[in-house]
Amino acid sequence: MLSNLILVVLQFFGAYLGAPGVLRFIPVSGDLRFFVHAAIYAVLVWIIGLLASLVLKDVPQRSPNALALSLVLALIGAAAVIFVPAVINAIPLKFPHLYVPLMLAILGYFMRR
Repeated sequence: MLSNLILVVLQFFGAYLGAPGVLRFIPVSGDLRFFVHAAIYAVLVWIIGLLASLVLKDVPQRSPNALALSLVLALIGAAAVIFVPAVINAIPLKFPHLYVPLMLAILGYFMRR
């Protein structure tokens, strides 16, 4: 349980801090940039999870299905922020909108079939 909590923290900070560095090399702008940012979050979350499964005890190694689910949920979160901003603004907590696809990418990583 503690190792999974550590993994979530590592994934959150690793993806949040690493995605802008990767995004510099991809020439996109506008709303498409937000979707590419979400996709980068999903890939980074999966890579960090794979590396952490080698280091942390009791963290299972996920399959590429986890990457696919993480990618789908991150893109759904990006679409919700772009196309349905009223739902995101209805949340009483104020946070950067990039947290939505990031948290959904982490959730997708941990979902099991």
